[in-house]
Amino acid sequence: MPSARDVAQHILERRGGMTAMKLQKLVYYSQAWSIVWDDNVVFPEPIEAWRNGPVVRDLWESTRGQFRVDRVPGGTAGNLSAAQQETVDRVLAAYGDKDAQWLSDLTHMEAPWQEAFARGQSSPISLEIMSEFYSSLGPNEQAAGAA
Repeated sequence: MPSARDVAQHILERRGGMTAMKLQKLVYYSQAWSIVWDDNVVFPEPIEAWRNGPVVRDLWESTRGQFRVDRVPGGTAGNLSAAQQETVDRVLAAYGDKDAQWLSDLTHMEAPWQEAFARGQSSPISLEIMSEFYSSLGPNEQAAGAA
């Protein structure tokens, strides 16, 4: 199974360098929509609810101190299957042109981050709640995620 670093590296290879915060949010949405569309996670690492939105701690530690990320240490895009690449690419089509703050604000309006953050900063975001929330979005909202 690919790691969050692998997913992040795939994103960077598709979109080029970006802020660490934007990369974290795109990795989060890749996980969320993989759960809905593929009925499986795309990476095993937990996602935590931080002040600026969802964060994969291992990915954060690997890019710590970098405002802009161009390469993820230990990340190999080739570890994603063709189906996983397609899912991440669909996420990029829907969210890739948004800036980091817009993505952070969006996560703050959604139940998975809200529920976890209410339990305290750095609390894990439940995969079950992610599945329930994103699966419950109407066809137009899911189509936006599939754009």
